[in-house]
Amino acid sequence: MDFSWVTFANSLVLGLSIGSIWLIAALGLTIIYGTAGVINMAHGELIMLGAYSAYCLQHYLGVPFLMCIPLSFVIVALLGLVIERVLIRYLYDRPLDTLLATWGVSLVLMQGVRMIFGNDPKYINMPEFLSNNLTLGGVSLSAFRLLIIAMTVLMVGAFWFLFYRTHFGIKIRAVTQNKEMAASFGINAERIYMYTFALGAGLAGLAGSLFAALSIVLPGMGTGYIVQSFLVVVTGGGSLLGSVAASALTGEIQSVFAFIFNDTFARFLLFILIVIFLRFRPQGLFSAGVARR
Repeated sequence: MDFSWVTFANSLVLGLSIGSIWLIAALGLTIIYGTAGVINMAHGELIMLGAYSAYCLQHYLGVPFLMCIPLSFVIVALLGLVIERVLIRYLYDRPLDTLLATWGVSLVLMQGVRMIFGNDPKYINMPEFLSNNLTLGGVSLSAFRLLIIAMTVLMVGAFWFLFYRTHFGIKIRAVTQNKEMAASFGINAERIYMYTFALGAGLAGLAGSLFAALSIVLPGMGTGYIVQSFLVVVTGGGSLLGSVAASALTGEIQSVFAFIFNDTFARFLLFILIVIFLRFRPQGLFSAGVARR
């Protein structure tokens, strides 16, 4: 294979967009796990619901695609709030039961969507300006992938500000580190968990609305995204910074391997490297540094 610097640069930029997609998919899961310690097996189905929310808003109500993105966040966040109030709130101290319960929720959501919409694929119409490719110095990338990268940067910055520069963020970090001590200062841990779960679910819905434009919308589309989400969260160590670093590294590694070999073999090598890495550093890239109580 003849080496081309332009093609290699394209693969690096593509790797950044792949990492951005994985980070968007994993961001909600990272927030829920990092705050409440809940492994949400229904996260993939919440992504799927975000995609169907965008489809319904556009197809039945004529809402422009760019408006479907924040509206999908609100719709799935409200659904996440209901799930947390009805089920998850009783299981925070029972991690295995939480895992099984959220897996059951994922099956219910998937079958419910299948009963309502069937198995036929649905499609999202993007604005024409997002369907074009932009070329700078020989490096080409679709405008929509650039939008995803920009939104990823915006969301990471927004949540860094939320967690480290707001009163609500102080409460989240206090509850995460020591729930009993936080309660002694008047912080309602259950309310923090409720808001955090709804926020994480909303992020999954936002991710789904974006992914709906990348591929077809199907009831089982969340399955592939949840695998990547868990890889990012586990490799990053469950923290926001760790997830950012893990998504960037894994996206670039897969893209470079795909440039050298092919996409299928690249994924195989990436999974092998992640297994080896976790064997020697099970706490991930950035461990939390404190034990959740």
